[in-house]
Amino acid sequence: MSGRHLVLLPCLLLLLAAAGSVASASSPPKVSPAEATGFVRRCCRATSYPRACERSLVPRAPAVGLSPRRLAQAALAAAADAARNCSAYIGSPSSSYASSKGKGAMGDCAEMVRDAADLLRQSAAELGGRVGRASSPRFAWCLSNVQTWASAALTDAETCLDSLATYAGAGAPREDVRRRVVAVEQAAGIALALVNRLQPARRTATASASHQ
Repeated sequence: MSGRHLVLLPCLLLLLAAAGSVASASSPPKVSPAEATGFVRRCCRATSYPRACERSLVPRAPAVGLSPRRLAQAALAAAADAARNCSAYIGSPSSSYASSKGKGAMGDCAEMVRDAADLLRQSAAELGGRVGRASSPRFAWCLSNVQTWASAALTDAETCLDSLATYAGAGAPREDVRRRVVAVEQAAGIALALVNRLQPARRTATASASHQ
């Protein structure tokens, strides 16, 4: 082996070692299912609907790990699913409410829940993108967008409930829809609460951005 190659070999080894260190630092630490579940439960206790939060998000704990951002994204996705299913139920051709679609309180409600589903899905996609570090201007911009959209989705669900109060249909079907919309309202509220916890000033040492 030539002298030039002998000089380059240590440099190459140093570069490989540095690359390995960077990769290790950027990879999230592995956590056990019990740790991930405990993390989700603790975060859910900070919401207004801890039981509903746990029912929805504990099954997603393995994918969430110890990441507050992934937890908020999972909550947004779960809320979007709830809103989409609720809207489909109200507007389904086989539903007794299909004739009201596009007019009256039920039609208004279906439209608002559908809008909420779009906003929540958009929020989940935004948070799942390249948001940058928690202290970066890009993160602040993305977080502001998500907070705005999730808040609007929650308002849609609340307005839908107000609209249902004026519906003149039979009581039992109305209550059936109302329960579904309440579930959407709770899911959106849970998601927004977890999104708000991503504010850098409110992050704790046990839920830091290093787990993202």
